[in-house]
Amino acid sequence: MAPLSLCGREPHVPADRLVAEMVPPPRFDAVRFATYIPDPDQPSQTEAVRVLEGFAAGLGGTSAGEQGRRRLFGFGKAAKKAAPSGPRGVYLDGGYGVGKTHLLASLWHASPAEPELKAFGTFVELTNLVGALGFQQTVRTLSGHRLLCIDEFELDDPGDTVLVSTLLGKLVEAGVALAATSNTLPGKLGEGRFAAADFLREIQGLSAHFRALRIDGEDYRHRGLPEAPAPYSDDVVTRVAHATADASLDAFPDLLDHLARVHPSRYGALTDGIGAVCLTGVRPVPDQSTALRLVVLADRLYDREVPVLASGLPFDQLFSEEMLNGGYRKKYFRAISRLTALARDAARLTEAR
Repeated sequence: MAPLSLCGREPHVPADRLVAEMVPPPRFDAVRFATYIPDPDQPSQTEAVRVLEGFAAGLGGTSAGEQGRRRLFGFGKAAKKAAPSGPRGVYLDGGYGVGKTHLLASLWHASPAEPELKAFGTFVELTNLVGALGFQQTVRTLSGHRLLCIDEFELDDPGDTVLVSTLLGKLVEAGVALAATSNTLPGKLGEGRFAAADFLREIQGLSAHFRALRIDGEDYRHRGLPEAPAPYSDDVVTRVAHATADASLDAFPDLLDHLARVHPSRYGALTDGIGAVCLTGVRPVPDQSTALRLVVLADRLYDREVPVLASGLPFDQLFSEEMLNGGYRKKYFRAISRLTALARDAARLTEAR
């Protein structure tokens, strides 16, 4: 059978799909607080579960009458709840692979609010939603929610800082509870990327919305597991792609070029129906813009549990030393961690053939 090609896809994603898909991704459909296994050597993990369970219990549900009023009046005065005092959210800070997304998705599932009154998405997906709907419509859409969960909270430029600070301020005024994960404390967002001092007021405003919870630990994806498999030959990757249903086959340099032509908000749709990604000729990423696009694709593949089989260099050689020591280093380490996990998953494809 002829394999599919990511490079042959240029999906269009309507705005209503962006809103409808603001739920935990397939990898986290079944996670709950009870399925999170804290490291016994890291008490902060157990403490985070305790705090988040209490936070979820305090959110409450919404009556059918209140839902109707919200939908009727939108963001008007009749629909607005009184703004609470103090932090209106929790912020999970920690290294990659300590289970922050698992906990965030568990919070979403544990919240007693109806599914249509809670939203879950990455920071990139949230900013993409603003781009698709416009700022005011995004405020009106999300202000009727009880809970907004933001995964991988990062600020890559000053514009995002002001945009997100203003958006979250509006949502907190409307009574929306917030929860976020990041590898960077809210007071240090943007550090190493732009002149954060020039935007200190906005960053401090963001920090005021959250109670920060530090989660310590090792990357669970590699805890006690063997090293990721070495890259395969081009011949093996090609044969597996032809023999695996719904597999895609692309040359890695071609895929990087294609990602520049597709907006990151569409990377999820780019992988629709893909059962495995096969790549030939993996090599170091040439520049930072390309690297950041690859990070987004790696996140979408990981969310959807799509195995990645590759030839060329191993994934821990994707990013230069300069990149790994720069302001985006945590993003790059997360991408390496997730791609390594997906490469391990892909080993079963070669065994099956």
